[in-house]
Amino acid sequence: MYEVQYVPLALPFFLFLVGLFFFIVVLIQLQVLQYAYSKLGLSSGAALLLLLASLIGSYFNIPIAELPEREVRSGQMVDFFGMRYVVPLVTDWPSTVIAVNVGGAVIPSVLSLYLLLKNWIWSSAAVATLIVTIACYLLAQPVPGIGIALPFLAPPIIAAMAALLVARTNVAAVAYISGSLGTLIGADLLNLGRIQVLGAPVVSIGGAGTFDGIFLTGIMAVLLASFTGRA
Repeated sequence: MYEVQYVPLALPFFLFLVGLFFFIVVLIQLQVLQYAYSKLGLSSGAALLLLLASLIGSYFNIPIAELPEREVRSGQMVDFFGMRYVVPLVTDWPSTVIAVNVGGAVIPSVLSLYLLLKNWIWSSAAVATLIVTIACYLLAQPVPGIGIALPFLAPPIIAAMAALLVARTNVAAVAYISGSLGTLIGADLLNLGRIQVLGAPVVSIGGAGTFDGIFLTGIMAVLLASFTGRA
């Protein structure tokens, strides 16, 4: 099953996310974002490690199911809303494999649960997550060869707006939780019934089509923590 392991974005776009990560590192080292950690409930090392782990983890997919046989696409690049996604090169692959992406689903889900338990923000996080879920479900589009995708700036922007509206405290944590879980539920899980006819060899929950938005939600949460902390 090594063929289900691949970087979900074309190299230039993935390198952009890597560059954005290092830009955040520089800002943190210069103490421009000195409020971010306490507002997120994480240490400085943990915050950076989790962002880095999300980037690295985007390569890894955990297969969980396989759809009935159907012709699939292979080894292509697909453009959608300004981003370029990778259709993995596969051989002897007569079906669609459903997988869970480590960097885009497992790590954000575990971190969201940690932030919920640490800050006890169940009500505000639930409302914000519902808002993001509905928005992502309405914006999600089926993309042949990839699965379900949505505009990459939608999750962080909608999550930030929802968190600022419903949360009086822990705005950054609410934004991260709602942006991550709302995207996974609204874009991926609620659209699983639409993927079989798309010819995608691998449909990765939290992978191609949604990983960029979820990763940017993490970046946005760090920035939002700093700005709300200063305010």
